[in-house]
Amino acid sequence: MKILIKPIITEKATNDSELFNRYAFVVNKKANKLEIKNAVEQAYGVAIESVRTMNYPVQRKTKYTKSGMVEAKSGAYKKAIVQLAEGESIDFYSNI
Repeated sequence: MKILIKPIITEKATNDSELFNRYAFVVNKKANKLEIKNAVEQAYGVAIESVRTMNYPVQRKTKYTKSGMVEAKSGAYKKAIVQLAEGESIDFYSNI
């Protein structure tokens, strides 16, 4: 089971990483906090203080257009916010 799917690189997540040393990841829906902690420690070689997780449900949208009613949905996902220990950091742009 692959735990880490991708890092979240948005304006809010980047600001959190610079100010509070917190990083966001999209993770497997069935992963728990201990598995997420171990996966991040192995992947990036950093020490972690805490892990917070959030489950986002499926979002359904309906639009009324000229051609009729159009329905769409976005998939559900789980997000993890990882607080690193003091003095640690992750560089997502090192391999570009």
